[in-house]
Amino acid sequence: MARPMWQNMKAKPPGAVTKLPAELTQARRFGKARSAQSTALLQDYVELIADLLAGTGEARPTDIARRLGVSHATAIKTISRLKREGLATARPYRGVFLTASGRELAARVRARHRLVVNLLVALGVPAEAAESDAEGIEHHVSETTLRAFGRFLSS
Repeated sequence: MARPMWQNMKAKPPGAVTKLPAELTQARRFGKARSAQSTALLQDYVELIADLLAGTGEARPTDIARRLGVSHATAIKTISRLKREGLATARPYRGVFLTASGRELAARVRARHRLVVNLLVALGVPAEAAESDAEGIEHHVSETTLRAFGRFLSS
């Protein structure tokens, strides 16, 4: 009979009770997750805007809303936040454009996304699932983890 995967690793079995980390350690971990969630939205927007600009030459709020599956009002609100953060500009009747900072962020996010997708595919995850899963993972992994992913893929 095949052994469960967790028995082949040094990990504890699913549902095993583990000792709680120190309060400050746990608070730092949860704080990191909240911060990543806050910036993930902006990162998704700049990545999509860069893709739209490269593909069609324009990034209209209507197109952004449809592709992200949000309302037009939500897209407008987030685009306003991008402008306040210095990541985007908007011109009347011309759509949204990224600033130099916005383009740099989009390039970094795209590179993170590709690295996570490549790792998941290398682990045997089907390409479509890897693309979908990477949308969440890319915002939450540290630079240290990304470097480890890169080393793993290079070996």
